[in-house]
Amino acid sequence: MLFNCCKKIGAFLIFLLAFTTVSAQSVDEIKQNISSHSDKIKQLEEEIKIYEKQIETVNGQAKTLQSAIQVLDINQKKIGTEIKKTETGIQKTNLTIKNLGGEIGEIETKIASNMEAVAKTLNDIRQSDEESLIESFLTNKTLADIFDEYELISQFQQKVRVQSKELEAYKGELSDKKVSTEKEKKKLVSLKSELSDQNQILAINKKEKNNLLTTTKNKETEYKKILAARQAEKERFEKELFEFESRLKRAIDPNSFPASGKSILSWPLDNVYITQYFGKTVEAKRLYVSGTHNGVDFRASRGTPVKAALDGIVEGVGNTDEQKGCYSYGKWVLIKHPNGLSTLYGHLDLIKVSAGQKVETGEIIGYSGQTGYSTGPHLHVTVYVSQGVEIQRYSSSINCKNVNIPVASINAYLDPMLYF
Repeated sequence: MLFNCCKKIGAFLIFLLAFTTVSAQSVDEIKQNISSHSDKIKQLEEEIKIYEKQIETVNGQAKTLQSAIQVLDINQKKIGTEIKKTETGIQKTNLTIKNLGGEIGEIETKIASNMEAVAKTLNDIRQSDEESLIESFLTNKTLADIFDEYELISQFQQKVRVQSKELEAYKGELSDKKVSTEKEKKKLVSLKSELSDQNQILAINKKEKNNLLTTTKNKETEYKKILAARQAEKERFEKELFEFESRLKRAIDPNSFPASGKSILSWPLDNVYITQYFGKTVEAKRLYVSGTHNGVDFRASRGTPVKAALDGIVEGVGNTDEQKGCYSYGKWVLIKHPNGLSTLYGHLDLIKVSAGQKVETGEIIGYSGQTGYSTGPHLHVTVYVSQGVEIQRYSSSINCKNVNIPVASINAYLDPMLYF
């Protein structure tokens, strides 16, 4: 009986060793593929950085037709590379999930085998207990053999129980990792969707480039004329809007919105670089009829995800480009927040939300661009006291009477930097 028991234990251990060896080969192969995908992602990230530097360089040059076209072309390559990076990331995540799944399956098999061994050992103990001491003594050479056999079975039983508990705990850890990895995969799939949106944006921009080439006949002089005309129309609109809002008298309860404080609002971009501050600045005097800038401008290449600065309800969306000559915010989104503040996001290339929609802090509401009047791609953000701003069809305007636009009394404008 002792010989048979030891033989079964040995066979069980050989089975575990063989199973582990075969699985290890598969696991190593998957891990090697994961490492290869990680290297590819790093390589693509370096390419993206190169494109970003090129875009920044060209944007810093004189505003010409050729430079505008060049930026669009570089952006197209950049987004294409980002799509490849995301697809590679999704493949890597799938491999990670597969690897974890294999490890979980291996542990489940080990647990099942251990539990089977435990059951067999318990059965042997039960059968031994059913034999009388005299019967056991008669089938063995010595009494010591009986005690050795019982001791071996007891030790094996205890060892398997301990191992099974450890494997159960490890299985739980791996299951948690698998859940986390699946969440990561969902994020990557979402990111792929975002990049698809950006690709759509660049396709629109490419169409814009073709229209520019057709309109200007690829002549810089014609392009300069178009820019000058837009500047003049923008200044006319700025003047009439400033005069209109100056006449608005809205009573604002000072207790209806929070006092200034850092981090009340989250940054709308992942990478923050401010190009124009709020209020009376050198650039404001040069660019705006009122001499003040009613928000903050952030550097953002076309197709950069723009995120809600705080939970809220989308009060409205619009596109001032729907009326020719209305060089204002372009595509915009206004969000009303529960703390009494409202935020406006302007010059978007693509809007991803609709009026009445609930949004959460950090949720993508659109993508930055160069719609409306803009000397270059960027994101414009205005912060209002909600009591003092409303969306209306600006019928009293000459250039923008057929479009909806947020208008506010002067005292409703707040410095965004006091809340970010």
